[in-house]
Amino acid sequence: MDRRREPPCEHGESGPQEVALYALVAERLKHAHTRVRALNVSEETRTVLVRRLLAVTEAAKRDLPAAARRLGRILADLEAGRLPPRPRR
Repeated sequence: MDRRREPPCEHGESGPQEVALYALVAERLKHAHTRVRALNVSEETRTVLVRRLLAVTEAAKRDLPAAARRLGRILADLEAGRLPPRPRR
């Protein structure tokens, strides 16, 4: 039986744990976008929330664990009914 360790992932390649986390974050982002679309809020509030979700998507490209935590906070806020304040004009 060959028990050699697999070499560490090369830059740009993902290990199985990272792939699973990407899949989880993608599914949670999809769920979050669906929830935001269903909210009975002003367009301004919806825009703020969508921008936050897009920022998580962008952050996931650089720091996936941090993006997952950030998304968790956004989802917790939505679940608790905490919405962003209306933007000032």
